[in-house]
Amino acid sequence: MAKLKQADIARVKAMGFLWNRGTEEFSGRVLTGNGVINAKQMQKVAECAEKYGNGKITMTSRLMLELPGIAYENIEAAQQLVAEEGLIFGGTGAKIRPVTSCKGTTCVYGNFDTQAMAQEIHEKYFLGWKDVQLPHKFKIAVGGCPNSCMKPSLNDFGVEGHRVPRFDAEKCRGCKKCLVEASCPAKAAKLQDGCLHIDPQVCTSCGVCSSGKCPFGAVAAHEDVEYRIYVGGTWGKKTRMGTALSRLVSREEVFPILEKTMLWYKENAYKKERLGAAIDRVGVDKLEEALFSDDLLNRKDEILAAEILERP
Repeated sequence: MAKLKQADIARVKAMGFLWNRGTEEFSGRVLTGNGVINAKQMQKVAECAEKYGNGKITMTSRLMLELPGIAYENIEAAQQLVAEEGLIFGGTGAKIRPVTSCKGTTCVYGNFDTQAMAQEIHEKYFLGWKDVQLPHKFKIAVGGCPNSCMKPSLNDFGVEGHRVPRFDAEKCRGCKKCLVEASCPAKAAKLQDGCLHIDPQVCTSCGVCSSGKCPFGAVAAHEDVEYRIYVGGTWGKKTRMGTALSRLVSREEVFPILEKTMLWYKENAYKKERLGAAIDRVGVDKLEEALFSDDLLNRKDEILAAEILERP
């Protein structure tokens, strides 16, 4: 084929096909939605890699499957092949990037079904907002507990599941070997003067002691989960730890806060400015004020229709 033009490379990059340096081939990114695909889908991906790629499948840092070695003229055929099992290529551009989740759905430390939440975010926003242009990339991660395996605090929007311990001192018997104290990963639970004490400044609300460790119910077993939200995290050339919102939120608040974060970002950030940089420039207090009110949602259509701000 004729030598590739930059316009051709840019066009297919927007479709999830990235140019392989020094060649006229591309790596196609197959989206998983939440890091999970079934056996038939994996077989179809393998078939596509064999038929149109170089036979290899690589994993991206955001749990997507990348098929290197796809010729420009085979891109459309590759798209059609994986579509037979409901898969698509994509995941690039100044928009919402593929959603990632940890294995909290099955993990012994997982406080909630992380993969289900990630899939819901994928469907509602990655797919639902696929035509919404943002100032820059916007990464979302869903983590099941403060172990932070998925690094929610290093994403533009991170969700982290917490279970705050419910301690009833009247039920505590001051056992010589306290099972809650022994199981606490953060060493926040300690026996003092014959009674258990949980230091709120040390406790990470990881949920371990809230899973029925105390046989007398001094620390109640419960499944109620609250969520720590991080905004503005980045990792790479410029590193910024995500700002934790000032309070834990309920399951019902997660999606509205996510939507308001993206609306705030679109309205306040300059073109090619990451969310964290915009937060530092405008102020955390102003962001929180917006996220815990309904003004952004009331102006949603106006914000989405507006042009991205140009840097002065």
